[in-house]
Amino acid sequence: MTVGRLAPPPIVAYTSHRKRAAAKHLIERYFRQLTEGCGNGACTNELCASCLDFQPLDHNAAAIRALELYKINTKLCDLHPSAAFPDNDSAEDTRPALLLGDRNGKMTDNLFPPREDFREVHYLTEEKVYEILSICEGKEDYSPLIRVIGRIFSSADGLVQSFRKDKEQHPNTKEQRKTHQAKDEDKDEDEKERTTAMEQESEESEASASMEGATGSTENRLGPVEVSVDIEAVRRVYDRLLSNEKIESAFLNALVYLTPNVELDLTYLDVYDTNPDYLNIFVIVMENSSLHSPEYLEMAMPLFCKCMSKLPLPALAKLTRLWSQYSVEHVRRMMETFQQLITYTVISNECGSDSLVNDDERVVAATKCLKLVFYANVLGGDLDTGHNEEEEEEPPSESSELTLQELLGEERRNKKGPRVDPLEKELGVRTLDCRRPLIPFEEFVNEPLNDVLEMDKDFTFFKVDSESKFSFQSCPFVLNACTKSLGLYYDNRISMYSERRITALYSLVQGQQLNPYLRLKVRREHIIDDALVRLEMISMENPADLRKQLFVEFEGEQGVDEGGVSKEFFQLVLEEMFNPDIGMFTYDESTKLFWFNPPSLENEAQFTLIGIVLGLAIYNNCILDVHFPMVVYRKLMGKKGTYLDLADSHPVQYQSLKELLDYEGDVEEDMMITFQISQTDLFGEPITYDLKENGDQIPVGEDNRKEFVSLYGDYILNKSVERQFKAFRRGFQMVTNESPLKCLFRPEEVELLICGSRNLDFHALEETTEYDGGYNKDCRIIKDFWETVHLFGEEDKRLFLQFTTGTDRAPVGGLGKLKMIIAKNGPDTDRLPTSHTCFNALLLPEYDTKDKLKERLLKAITYAKGFGML
Repeated sequence: MTVGRLAPPPIVAYTSHRKRAAAKHLIERYFRQLTEGCGNGACTNELCASCLDFQPLDHNAAAIRALELYKINTKLCDLHPSAAFPDNDSAEDTRPALLLGDRNGKMTDNLFPPREDFREVHYLTEEKVYEILSICEGKEDYSPLIRVIGRIFSSADGLVQSFRKDKEQHPNTKEQRKTHQAKDEDKDEDEKERTTAMEQESEESEASASMEGATGSTENRLGPVEVSVDIEAVRRVYDRLLSNEKIESAFLNALVYLTPNVELDLTYLDVYDTNPDYLNIFVIVMENSSLHSPEYLEMAMPLFCKCMSKLPLPALAKLTRLWSQYSVEHVRRMMETFQQLITYTVISNECGSDSLVNDDERVVAATKCLKLVFYANVLGGDLDTGHNEEEEEEPPSESSELTLQELLGEERRNKKGPRVDPLEKELGVRTLDCRRPLIPFEEFVNEPLNDVLEMDKDFTFFKVDSESKFSFQSCPFVLNACTKSLGLYYDNRISMYSERRITALYSLVQGQQLNPYLRLKVRREHIIDDALVRLEMISMENPADLRKQLFVEFEGEQGVDEGGVSKEFFQLVLEEMFNPDIGMFTYDESTKLFWFNPPSLENEAQFTLIGIVLGLAIYNNCILDVHFPMVVYRKLMGKKGTYLDLADSHPVQYQSLKELLDYEGDVEEDMMITFQISQTDLFGEPITYDLKENGDQIPVGEDNRKEFVSLYGDYILNKSVERQFKAFRRGFQMVTNESPLKCLFRPEEVELLICGSRNLDFHALEETTEYDGGYNKDCRIIKDFWETVHLFGEEDKRLFLQFTTGTDRAPVGGLGKLKMIIAKNGPDTDRLPTSHTCFNALLLPEYDTKDKLKERLLKAITYAKGFGML
């Protein structure tokens, strides 16, 4: 065996890029020597995997060790002849050649027998692929094309140079240089030396075609979305070649060998910073329509996703912007590829308390890659990055509580608001900004992942250990509303316990006995006045008390609030405040929805109370019977209403404005509309409002009707109710501002969180119901009970839910997520069934007949109200 030291490059005039490429090549040789060896069974180099005394290293340790060996210029083994495998026509036999190729895609001469193998091809173009394919088809031998694909697609530099839009703009290709040299054979010796030097410089330019990006020229030439690869050409090549099974396997094998080098480049060499065209690798590979096949999912795609997840943030953002310009079909294909990898991995592995899905690198990497497709889906949809509600800055707290919290290590979590995803910030877009994505958001949810995710541990990673542990709550698009609501529940509970602990410690410091709970004692007949006074005092004196666990007591009624009394309190408050006679809200009979009444005479405190009630309902895991249009939840999340939102909240006005936009006649002459609109006040008197200054003198015509529609929508949904909504939103944020609500949920999910689902599947409820006191699912009365309930009408089913659980809505995830208990309450009797809404428990006597069961149950659910009303 010959062991030698590599000498430094002989050409002193090499550029820094050449030196970097040489260093990278050496590091890779050290890495391969440490992981694969030199092939000599008698090797005595203790730093070679072929040596008998060598201790095996994993890839991470080998990469670090390779860097250390490079720094001290350690000896490298020469490749032993036994490492060269014989060549044949199979795609698998190209593997040694792939491993031994240099960083420019050049192969060692002794690896191939003397046959036409296109060794002079160092990158691919569409024309070159078709040329080689034509030769192979003529000979009915595809091995040359397989070898070329294996060599180029396993070489990072070769792939970066391939399928370039601007290849024809580079005159210094090898073919052109050879032609030029053939014409000038008679040049004198000095001229030849100058030509050689120019060729060496040109080779450097070809070997790192986009290194000019280091000086900024590539970025100047390419826009923030453009890439130098010809994507359409790549697609045509894949379509042509993937129909051949042997050629298809070459792509697969090449990807397996490509990924370790790419991972090293991105991990240790910051290659994208010096060569932005390095992104071409990921653009080209992702155009392969076979990536979702089982062969790729087993090994190639997990390795590739791991590489992609290591791209720096600017590269991820550029890739996302590029994909956002793709058609829906291409975006969907990429989404399904990553989704199938997540599903395949989750199903293949047994995840449990000892093997968390958060620790599976394949699932984590695929989820991070899916995030790119998700934001591409957002960017490619209908965006509204403007129309944002102004955030109200909270005045600094003058209380000494914050100081005490700091001393106790209990400083407010997320005091500056919910965290912002770095990619979201880099792209300058939020999920909330997208009104209609290319692909529905629901398709990004991965149900198998949700089934195995242990949300309590994931929540811990999200809140405490986010730097070292991956939390799927950082990619909420992959989680369903039920899983996210569980994460929010943990956050709320921990916040409650934190407030309780702070109160206890505060009491010890000050020597005062403070209440660790948010206690409300109200009179049923004066529930609004009592609740308003108490909550207003709390919000003024110490808003943090709103984040304590709620306990409600109705004066003169027995009952300990374990959740059921709070549910009734919320419902009674809402019933009274949404009463049309009060005038706080208007009710639309056609939509069955409420909207803020612009001329309402109620003070802002009333609307703040409604906001607090909604926030407390989320915080205390209660479902409310509220009926708002979706624009209310969009506004609560930070977006102003626009003309498009009128379709949901004010359908009549929306239809009129739509007809105005679509009108093909003379708008000004036929419509006779100005920029002044009129409404009626609380007493039915007409009032006018100018959408623009001197609006009554500005007619609406062809050229300004879009502006009129925009201003009209802004007035109806924002300006006319600004006072009421600001107070309402302020109350909501008093409770929820420190929770991860905004970063986890979309507006439609917030509505589901507050209101629950109106889709009632009682068969799912039957499946999850538990029994106690001697009952079981096979008892006669239990069978009679479910037969009776299933025959109830829609209204009676809602009354039954209201009676048993305190709300007539299904929780997030449906009735199957509701744990109801039916317990035996004695033998046959004339007593009515009773319930403990705190625990979703129905106490059911063992009635003798099915008819008596039905009659007693209907009477109970129809007339029950309040504690002790049996």
